[in-house]
Amino acid sequence: MDQTQMLEIALQEARRGLKEGGVPVGAALFDANGKLLGKGRNQRVQNDDPSVHGETDAFRNAGRQTSYSDKIMVTTLAPCWYCSGLIRQFNIGTVIVGESVNFQGGIEWLRENGISVIDLQSQDCIDLMAGFIRDNPALWNEDIGEASP
Repeated sequence: MDQTQMLEIALQEARRGLKEGGVPVGAALFDANGKLLGKGRNQRVQNDDPSVHGETDAFRNAGRQTSYSDKIMVTTLAPCWYCSGLIRQFNIGTVIVGESVNFQGGIEWLRENGISVIDLQSQDCIDLMAGFIRDNPALWNEDIGEASP
């Protein structure tokens, strides 16, 4: 499975989340051979649970792994600090990002800490998130921790 096919799985999850009324960020965790281990989406709104980001959902759905250094996390949007921490904590070796135009997250920090980050600059991902941010600024700011009191 190539990077574009991997991203498509995460993008399907993002679109599913948007249809459910949530933040459209999808993710998937693969092994080094491209085998899908788990996929997920941001479900903060749907589950009323602030910890269910796309990457954390995919990570949980992949189940326990003995090592993560050879795993590939694919996400439609650059991971936030919370998800970047998860990637760094478990030393996930590669992160494939759909886009970082609308949000940079922690990708430079991940790179500085030895994680390979590949930004595909997918126009589908850029457009999906830009539309969501435009139409739902308060929910977006809440999601990234910038909500006003």
